[in-house]
Amino acid sequence: MRTGGAFHPKGAAIIETSGARAPTCDAPSTGKEAEPLKTTTPQTTAGEKRSGTIQSVSIAARFLMVLANAESELALGEVARRTGTGGSTAHRYLQSLVKEGLARQDPASGLYDLGSAALSIGIGALKRVDAVEIAAQHMKSLTHQHALSGGVAIWTDRGPTLVRWYRSAYFSINPLALGDILPIDNTACGLVFQAFLPKATIDAARRQQPAHFRGKPPTKAMLDEVRERCWSELTSHLLSNVTGQAAPVFDAQHEIACAVTTVSDLGQLKSPDDRHALLREASLINQATGGRAFGSDSP
Repeated sequence: MRTGGAFHPKGAAIIETSGARAPTCDAPSTGKEAEPLKTTTPQTTAGEKRSGTIQSVSIAARFLMVLANAESELALGEVARRTGTGGSTAHRYLQSLVKEGLARQDPASGLYDLGSAALSIGIGALKRVDAVEIAAQHMKSLTHQHALSGGVAIWTDRGPTLVRWYRSAYFSINPLALGDILPIDNTACGLVFQAFLPKATIDAARRQQPAHFRGKPPTKAMLDEVRERCWSELTSHLLSNVTGQAAPVFDAQHEIACAVTTVSDLGQLKSPDDRHALLREASLINQATGGRAFGSDSP
């Protein structure tokens, strides 16, 4: 156990985690020298820069986003309205998406929705989402910009555990380190996990922590507030005048995947921008993980 506010489990190990050129396929030999492929570029008006993108793909993506964000199946006219296109244009794009399995049309009602291929793409994307790594990238950047040390914690059977930790160049008094297990009841990070994990999970971990270390359990009202604001802040709990902040990171099922947390000298939080920096960063992280949306305004 460490007196600085966290302890290391014996034997615990924390693991931190060239672009190759894509293969090409040659065309079969015909005995003749191949003619160069003809390419076309979109016409541009005077002073307009070529974007280097394929407009039809961008428009198709707009249709897919409309279907993805819709509360239910949509009629052709409603799709056209939401995409800002005409009915005939919307029909052509939707039929093309249906043909590729990216959209489907109900044969009885004629309404449109996402297709099985779109579902497969979405599942593939979800498999590649690593909430800890996404959060770590944001936290590393945050500690470089503000007088905060911070990182990412996951839940283990002994409580919140730091798996990424970045020290601020502006804040040298730092009670935490990579691999530390945090008090369940005496840290902002612990309160965040308590607000979003089952009580039985919390109670099991609480039995693993010494009473003098874990602190006094929070009230129901305190956890309700953390749950509502997606935010927790405690001052002078680990060290005098040191403020700890934490916010949840959710996965696509809106379950807590990890928490982002910071510590700083209270005197270093000189402006609202510094005080609310973690909440804004947590909002961006949750957008990237597909997690639960919450406001980035002041808590």
